[in-house]
Amino acid sequence: MKWYRRQTLALALALSSQAPLAFPLDNKDDELEMFYGDTSFISIATGSQLLLRRAPAVATVVTAADIAATGATDLDEVMETVPGIHVGRSPNIYSSLYMVRGISGPFTPQFLVLENGVPMTTLYMGTKGNSWGGYPVEHIDRIEVIRGPGSALYGADAYSGVVNIVTKGARDIAGTEFGVRGGSFNTWDSWLQHGGKLGEVEVAAFVRAGSSDGFRRTITADAQTANDQRSRTHASLAPGPVNTGWSALDAHLDLAYDNWRFQTGYKLRDDLGTAAGVASALDPVGRGKSERTNADLSWTDPRFTQNWALGFTASHMEYTALVPTSFQLYPPGATFPTGTFPSGIFGTPETWERQTRLSAFASYSGLADHRLRIGAGHDDLNLYRTRARRNFDYAANGLPIPLATITDLSASAPFLFPHRRRNTYLYAQDEWSFAQDWCLTAGVRHDLYSDFGGTTNPRLALVWDARYDLTAKLLYGRAFRAPAFIEAYGVNNPVNWGNPDLKPETIDTLEAAFSWQLRQDTQANLNVFRYDMKDIIRPVPNAVPGTGSTYANTGGQHGQGAEIEVIWNNSRDLHLSAHYAHQRSIDEATGHDAGYAPQHHFYGRIDKLLPGGWLGSAQVNHVADRKRAAGDNRPQVPDYTTLDLTLATRRHKNQWDFTAKVRNLFDADVREPSPAAAQIPNDLPMARRAFYLQAVYRM
Repeated sequence: MKWYRRQTLALALALSSQAPLAFPLDNKDDELEMFYGDTSFISIATGSQLLLRRAPAVATVVTAADIAATGATDLDEVMETVPGIHVGRSPNIYSSLYMVRGISGPFTPQFLVLENGVPMTTLYMGTKGNSWGGYPVEHIDRIEVIRGPGSALYGADAYSGVVNIVTKGARDIAGTEFGVRGGSFNTWDSWLQHGGKLGEVEVAAFVRAGSSDGFRRTITADAQTANDQRSRTHASLAPGPVNTGWSALDAHLDLAYDNWRFQTGYKLRDDLGTAAGVASALDPVGRGKSERTNADLSWTDPRFTQNWALGFTASHMEYTALVPTSFQLYPPGATFPTGTFPSGIFGTPETWERQTRLSAFASYSGLADHRLRIGAGHDDLNLYRTRARRNFDYAANGLPIPLATITDLSASAPFLFPHRRRNTYLYAQDEWSFAQDWCLTAGVRHDLYSDFGGTTNPRLALVWDARYDLTAKLLYGRAFRAPAFIEAYGVNNPVNWGNPDLKPETIDTLEAAFSWQLRQDTQANLNVFRYDMKDIIRPVPNAVPGTGSTYANTGGQHGQGAEIEVIWNNSRDLHLSAHYAHQRSIDEATGHDAGYAPQHHFYGRIDKLLPGGWLGSAQVNHVADRKRAAGDNRPQVPDYTTLDLTLATRRHKNQWDFTAKVRNLFDADVREPSPAAAQIPNDLPMARRAFYLQAVYRM
């Protein structure tokens, strides 16, 4: 039977006009699955291209076509469509929080963001950056997401999951594209990208500029409201609107020649509104800014010799988080037992970072039924400068003392001293096809850090092609999160003090996954999981009352749940997909729900090709059952359901394409939970109904 199907496939490929694949296939069965419709590939699961259904991980691939169909304009919108992931917000700058399977926190540093395989992690908070300010989707070719541990390959912070943003190369653009978009909240975007050849060098270039006034929904009460009640003042600006404006500039250059590739990018985020306020008190004047410049050079030869593939990458990133207009922590008239601030309380924490990363790998396929991969690398992570300017100092009890003017206290009372961290790592991985339909992937990575020492993280993945239409996986992995610099080395902060003795957080995850091709046009995926977190990094109150808290490894959390996904392509004109995720996560210190993340999350989408070359798309997103953390006695966060509609043309080159989109059609009251400590009782209001129009010309 297999021989017959392979011969049928060979004949079909010979008669087709399809271009040859740009990467080698593992065997004829892979070609067979491509012909029958399983064309999704992923690379971040093992470091090499694999069919998605056979990858030793629970993974999702979102293509540029998927992004265009939904009308998404930012990475956060795309991430909300991935099973098991919900995008929340922090009060501070409304920074996006990628909550995976109930794993959440004030900044969610447990989720690793890669751009073309290179970490985008900033050192100060251990995240993609509090002033991330969004990521445009126009030059994204595909987004690869792993839910679950990835430290055996990617090291630190590949804890709850990993996302790899793969940008478009010259072949993906193949010409010149100009686009412009405008919409609600005085939002504007324009971009230009080009892909072609300069001699033998493939060139892809992208530039984008945009700005928005942001939505201005009302915060009814904030942290200053609570302070007013204690001090019998009326300084709070609440009720008042959140401050969510921004401006952005992005540029990217990609040069490829033979086995070499050089990429460099620049991301400027300016005029970033403080949303609900840096101190959870409304701030209509403060503005944040970040600049990120990155470059990487890679060389990969998949056919270095008959059995060897080799590659290396060298990357460098410069990142600054600045405060051009001082953050107003508390409004004019704010009063504490230590004094009154007639003009308000202002602060400007700023950081400068420099990161250099070197890595290399070798893959060997000369052993029967084995594919071995070994790798090594070194990271030099340097937060080399900090600056603290403010119009207050701290009393012994941690309360603010007024200063005459905004003063530079970087030398006398910094919030963080500069610090440099180095990490050297080794990893090994074996993909062993020990039977015709079975593959066992085993891997381990050891990281040795200059400050907190070593950590070893293994993985095991058993993949079984039970039938031609059914694949089953059993997965185990351990991962870790490195202490962020503010957690380990923060000083002169009476709220949360750093602790240089911190160790990494760890997580052990066990998963079972099933991929079933019900029919040629219908696929179903089911994943069940259980995880155990230990040594969670949290602030713990100090022994002396009134002296704040200190970060420590304390407590644990365990969770379990399931994700179900169905994809139906009835014809080339109709596509339907839907997924449902359920999780329950328990804080072991309290025995209470860990809070913030939805226990129930449903997403559905339908795309329909309409007469005249139009494509219509509708997507519904239902978020439900978000619990409060222990000790937070507010009512449960309200559920919400949103409906987005998109209508777009799909024409050929040298023509205009138009897209119209309405988000949150029925004007649902969407709110993201705020921590109890933020003292924002009615949570964080998100945008109401919004409209956007887009025009793109391709040459």
